[in-house]
Amino acid sequence: MTTATLNEKLLYTAKTHTTGAREKGVSRSSDGHLDIRLSIPGSQGSGTNPEQLFAAGWSACFEGAMQVAARKMKVSLPDDTAIDAEVDLNLADGGYFLRARLNVSVPGVARDVAQAIVDAAHETCPYSKATRGNIDVAIKLV
Repeated sequence: MTTATLNEKLLYTAKTHTTGAREKGVSRSSDGHLDIRLSIPGSQGSGTNPEQLFAAGWSACFEGAMQVAARKMKVSLPDDTAIDAEVDLNLADGGYFLRARLNVSVPGVARDVAQAIVDAAHETCPYSKATRGNIDVAIKLV
């Protein structure tokens, strides 16, 4: 557990309740906005899986971090800015691990400017910070 700093401000706490794990799981948020079925990756189950949820959460957060970085650089991101996130679930030596790729599209923005925005976002995005040094991550401007 980490210790709060004097200038820290809690912005939000996500609360979910999950039962049934991957195979027949259900996950619901305390506010009722999230109510999903879970299934094993690649199965014929009707639900999503944790890797898809992680990819969706990270890409949404990363694009938000890009918006902040772009504003600081006085650049407008186009409405069709997009991130295709890929999260791999791997197995080696009897243990599971993740690997991820974020393919970022910023049409109409000069490549060097777009790269600077992506680089800044990767430094500030909470998901990027959480994964840094923990999983292999490739972020590519496409």
